[in-house]
Amino acid sequence: WNRDNRFIGWTDTPLTGDGVLEARVAGQMLHKSGLLFDEAHTSLLRRSIRTTNLLLMEMGQEYIPVNKHWRLNERHYGDLVGKNKKEVVNQYGKEQVKKWRRSYRDPPPQMSDSHPYNP
Repeated sequence: WNRDNRFIGWTDTPLTGDGVLEARVAGQMLHKSGLLFDEAHTSLLRRSIRTTNLLLMEMGQEYIPVNKHWRLNERHYGDLVGKNKKEVVNQYGKEQVKKWRRSYRDPPPQMSDSHPYNP
């Protein structure tokens, strides 16, 4: 999805190979810093859970509690999920897409029940 420049949102895509490498390197950096966590928090998306697990593994802290909650999921992009970001900008304009991506007051178009990625 990232390589295709598509809106992901709550779609439960797996962590990519690049994501695995980035998580491991970040975990190694955190380990070298000497930082210790009491607990971790992540979303219910498997890519986020795997990132958390990889970080903790590299830090040698797999034993700490990991709290998962849907409220930590990424922004839900509604009807934009699965669509190419550049095509959406061409269709609706750069400013409108920026509002949908950054604003809490201006949500993206609602996802229909028949949308192929409706959770």
